Amino acid sequence: MDCTMRSISLFSQSSNGISGTARSPFQWPINHRFSSGQRDFICKSLPVSSPSATPLIPAENGAMYNYIRQPIVTPEVDDGTKHSELVERTRRELQRSTKPVETLKLIDNLQRLGIAYYFEDDINAILDQFSDGLPDEDLFTTALCFRLLRDSGYKTGSDVFLKFMEKNMKFKDHLAQDTIGLLSLYEASSMGANGEEILSEAKEFTEIHLRQSMPRLVPQLRRQVSSALELPRHLRMARLEARRYIEEYGNESDHDPAVLELARLDYNKVQLQHQMELAEITRWWKQLGLVEKLSFARDRPLECFLWTVGLLPEPKYSSCRIELAKTIAILLVIDDIFDTYGKMEELVLFTEAIQRWDLDELETLPPYMRICYMALYNTTNEICYKILKEYGFCVLPYLKSTWIDMIEGFMVEANWFNGGHGPNLEEYIENGVSTAGAYMALVHLFFLIGEGVTNENIAKLLRKPYPKLFSAAGRILRLWDDLGTAKEEEERGDLASCMQILMREKNIDCENEGRNYILKAINGLWKDLNDELISPNAMPLAITKVALNMARASEVVYKHEEDSYFSSVDNYVQALFFTPIN
Repeated sequence: MDCTMRSISLFSQSSNGISGTARSPFQWPINHRFSSGQRDFICKSLPVSSPSATPLIPAENGAMYNYIRQPIVTPEVDDGTKHSELVERTRRELQRSTKPVETLKLIDNLQRLGIAYYFEDDINAILDQFSDGLPDEDLFTTALCFRLLRDSGYKTGSDVFLKFMEKNMKFKDHLAQDTIGLLSLYEASSMGANGEEILSEAKEFTEIHLRQSMPRLVPQLRRQVSSALELPRHLRMARLEARRYIEEYGNESDHDPAVLELARLDYNKVQLQHQMELAEITRWWKQLGLVEKLSFARDRPLECFLWTVGLLPEPKYSSCRIELAKTIAILLVIDDIFDTYGKMEELVLFTEAIQRWDLDELETLPPYMRICYMALYNTTNEICYKILKEYGFCVLPYLKSTWIDMIEGFMVEANWFNGGHGPNLEEYIENGVSTAGAYMALVHLFFLIGEGVTNENIAKLLRKPYPKLFSAAGRILRLWDDLGTAKEEEERGDLASCMQILMREKNIDCENEGRNYILKAINGLWKDLNDELISPNAMPLAITKVALNMARASEVVYKHEEDSYFSSVDNYVQALFFTPIN
């Protein structure tokens, strides 16, 4: 990349909206505008049991538009008999496995194929046994067991790898010849938390030797190593990984045909469920009518739903995905009001109305703000009613406070840029955790999921500054979004990019240097997230995994090469929702 520092316009104000505020990362980077009415969702029944969006996809790119207009190709699903038989066969295989390495490999495959949720109790029982003491096995088995335990919330220490190290705390040289073991250790090293020097050393050692080994590896193993080096398993988005790994697993010589068939059937079944959820969200969005009344508002129910699948991949969270998609859709409209349409005095009125959370405030707002205020007010109250009915929790004060925090954050940004004040990097990123929607989304999901809702955990949830779990996930979201859109924002003359603020603050002249600085910061934030997997005072595992999934989805969406980015995201949409596996 050219390291010549280009002229950066730090402040910009549009004629109406306050230009330059940070774009909401929940805007999935598929920027071709489409209407929810442009697609007929034809779904079979399952068997009973920010700145304004710049058009980043040019008009001539019709791939997204074409499949939005066409009827969905619904996947074939059986009547449930074959599926049930395969589930029970796989369960028996899991229960009767006696060799640690074979048991662990099967668990790993089930998780990567997206079907482990059928065997959650069986897997937990097996991991409970391993948590009492890892098997005295080779590097591959030890690293695999460590990773599976950590991912499931067990507080397994990295000292299990000491037996593979010399007294100088370097890994033994002969391990460089064990490519399978190195790959397993590399995947495990991505689970490292702050202060875990053993895992930092493991990452450095394995990455060097895996890259050196690439030319001499057989094609199948070379593909596996290349895929891991590109993005470790711990950082991958679950449903996309399931789609990818179903194809990879089928090419392995020792794959289990029954497990593969179950994975294919289940992927199609879940895809059909997603189509039905998307149809419900689209109907709700059309009935809400915001786009018809507000010409500037983004019409993005599909992108909103994509984020929810990234955060909540398990089929059991269907209602959570639907409710979260609603909140993100309204968030994008409010983001547009602050960025592209609202005058400063109107934004002040809107912020005050949200703070009071009272319908009497409608009279103080201009007409175009009233419908958005009502949509937010009613949707939030409806979500609160559903949570009250399901779990008995009265959560309106907590959900309301997250919206107030976010709107106040938008107002902070508007004041920054309208008043000509450039925030420092820490101010920008900390405020961005709120304006990105990360805190709002995670608090909503904490109550929608309904696991571990105690007074103690609620107190952690509402702590200021935000809990490390939420703050780290939100910062990763903010940073990846800015990395992914920095070039477009600079060309538009917007301020809202951590890259621009960083380069100014640190006197950095080279974009590559700035990018590496941010990537290093993201790696540090991942260690903060991994801390939460082993912390004795951690939040419930369910919401911890949602926060991890937020960070994963952020990287998958925004980490891209300029020439292939949009086609990749287009392919994600097709694969997840519209193309069944044969």
